[in-house]
Amino acid sequence: MILPIYTFGQPVLRKVAEDITPEYPELKELIENMYETLEYSEGIGLAAPQVGLSIRLVVINLDVISDDLPEYKGYIHTFINPHILDYDDTETDLMEEGCLSFPGIHESVRRPTRIHVTYMDENFQPHTEWVDGYLARVMQHEFDHLEGKMFVDRLSMLRKQLIKGKLADLQKGRFRCTYKVKTRKA
Repeated sequence: MILPIYTFGQPVLRKVAEDITPEYPELKELIENMYETLEYSEGIGLAAPQVGLSIRLVVINLDVISDDLPEYKGYIHTFINPHILDYDDTETDLMEEGCLSFPGIHESVRRPTRIHVTYMDENFQPHTEWVDGYLARVMQHEFDHLEGKMFVDRLSMLRKQLIKGKLADLQKGRFRCTYKVKTRKA
């Protein structure tokens, strides 16, 4: 089932998400619905707060960009209760990001190129690893959602000022996109 994506202005996007247990109701179905929503909206990552749930769950599908980045061929992964343990700040990268919760807005964001993460997979098997490259960027973007943060929070004051009108339009539901959304006014 395709779920509506909550857009900028929805309070759930500013909450710190809660860890879940294997007993979380209908978790397998939720994960399937999140992947279906991700595919329908043509995204590469989706965090549970973006579908209105304040839980620590993220799905990432980098297989869709494997023509450009072949190292991610077949990379479709679920992250339960993920946390970033450490950032390796020795090298950072400035790259344009977009977000399904911010239709039509793309901005350059500087992030570390390497992070140390811990999470559980869909079978609740624990993993702790260092991740680098584009995957590290996507994880940081998605895991930020679990902390109540969004990519626009990482912009300079000047850039925030320059997109202030676009953000106001988003909050008022004045935008177009091709997927189902739930705006603050809804």
